[in-house]
Amino acid sequence: MEFKRFLIHKLSLFFMLSTLITLAVSLLGTAFDSGARFGYDTLLTPIKYAALCLLPTFVTWSRHELSLKALLLRKALMLALIEAEILLIAFTSPAIDTENPLVVLSLAGSVLVIFVLANFLTWMRETAEAKKMNLDLARFQKLHE
Repeated sequence: MEFKRFLIHKLSLFFMLSTLITLAVSLLGTAFDSGARFGYDTLLTPIKYAALCLLPTFVTWSRHELSLKALLLRKALMLALIEAEILLIAFTSPAIDTENPLVVLSLAGSVLVIFVLANFLTWMRETAEAKKMNLDLARFQKLHE
């Protein structure tokens, strides 16, 4: 894949992750610390997490088409790196109660759910793009028969 196109996909993923992380933070915050009140600077937290989660996605870039095995291996590595990043942030943050195993499990689970949702939504978008390209190609071929 061309690197410029790869970066454009990452920008799209950034906004998708920001939204999904905002939902996860809201749900987890309501479940575990519903009385907490934050300042405006806290609104940037999902954006920071989304940006940090984009860094491991660069392990999937390749100039050549990856085999299914290579892609799955890189996706597994990417998930492990994202989980490690988020858990490292959680364990170093005084605001997150990592003494409660349910909080840690919920956080790790939410990372997994966001990972699956983001990949599913990306797959849906790319499938729609591929269908459109195939239809356009079929129309073009009919015009030149």
